[in-house]
Amino acid sequence: MRSGREWMLSKDRIYTDYRDMAVKEARREDGIDAVVIATPNHLHHDVALAFMDGGIDIICDKPLTTNLAEALNLVRRQRQTGLVFGVTYAYASHVMVRQFREMVRAGEIGEIKQVHVEYFQEWAVSLTDEGSDGVPWRLNPDKVGPTFTVGDIGTHAAHLAAFVTDKDLESVRADFHVSGKPKKLEDTAFMHVRFEGGIPGTLMVSQAAAGTHCGLRLRVFGTLGGMEWQQENPEYLNFTRIDEPTQVIGRGYGGGMKPAAVRFVRMPRGHPEALTDAWANLYTEIAVAVEARRLGVQLNPDLLAYPTALDGAKGVRFIEAAFESSQCDQWRSCKLVV
Repeated sequence: MRSGREWMLSKDRIYTDYRDMAVKEARREDGIDAVVIATPNHLHHDVALAFMDGGIDIICDKPLTTNLAEALNLVRRQRQTGLVFGVTYAYASHVMVRQFREMVRAGEIGEIKQVHVEYFQEWAVSLTDEGSDGVPWRLNPDKVGPTFTVGDIGTHAAHLAAFVTDKDLESVRADFHVSGKPKKLEDTAFMHVRFEGGIPGTLMVSQAAAGTHCGLRLRVFGTLGGMEWQQENPEYLNFTRIDEPTQVIGRGYGGGMKPAAVRFVRMPRGHPEALTDAWANLYTEIAVAVEARRLGVQLNPDLLAYPTALDGAKGVRFIEAAFESSQCDQWRSCKLVV
C-alpha cells in the first residue's frame, strides 16, 4: 500500500494481491494496457495466467518459469488467447544487435561456422547461502529452479546468440562451478553448444568473475569473416572479412546501417545510446503489438522481433538441459516440442 501511495496511484488502484488486480483491471474501461511481471521466477506462471484469464497482455521477466511444464503451459495459453506475451531479453533490442542480425541475414559473413557468447559479472562473488538465517531468493531452488547463474544471465546469452544467428540451440554440454563464496547452486558455467545444422560454439557465464561488471560478448564467424559485439560498448560492431582490416560500424544513420536497425535509432552518431534505449526499443515493439491486437490490425511479420513466450520456453529448456548435462557430464538436447 505504501508503495502505491508513493507512486501517487489512486486508492482504488492500489492492490496487495495480483489476483485482485487482474480481475479489477480487466473490468475497468480504463484498465491497464499490459502487465509487467518482475517478481521472483517461481511466481511468473501463476501471475501470467491470472492476467491472461482477464484478457490482459503480458510482459514477463526471464527466465519465463522455473520448469518446462509451466513454460509450455504459458505458450499454449498464449496461443489459445491470441494475447501478446513479451519476454524481457532486452539486450536483443540494442540497435547494434539488430544491425548484427541483419548483416548475418544478408550473408555478409558467409555461412555461419562458429558462435561464441559469454557473460561475466562479479556481483555474486560474496553471495552465499551458508551461515545466515535466510537464503537469498536467487539462491533458493524453490524460487529460481535448478540453477542460479545459468537461469539468470545464461538465458540472456543463449537468447542473444540464437536471435542474432536465427539458429536455435540444439544441444549443450555443461560444467557447473562455484567460483565465489560457497553456495549450493552454481555461480559459473562453461558450455560447449551446438546450434541448428550442427554449428559448434561455446557459452560461458559467471557472476563470480572478479573485476567484471556486465561483460556480455557475442562473436559469430562465417566462411567470409566474423563479427563481434560487446554490451559494455554497445554503440559499435566490429566486422572483419578474411584478410581485410577490421571495420568498426557505429550506431547512427546511414553508413551501412540496415533499415531494420535504423528504425530504432534515436540520436545521431556522437550522442550515446545505451541499455535504457534498448529497453525502450523492447517496450516500443511490444506496445505496437498490443495496439495492433486491440485494433485487429495485421502487421508485417518482419516488423517486430520482440522475444515471445515461445522464446521464453526455449530459454527454460536450455536451463534444464544445461543442468541435466552438468549432472551426467554428457550432451543434452535443447530442442523444444510444443
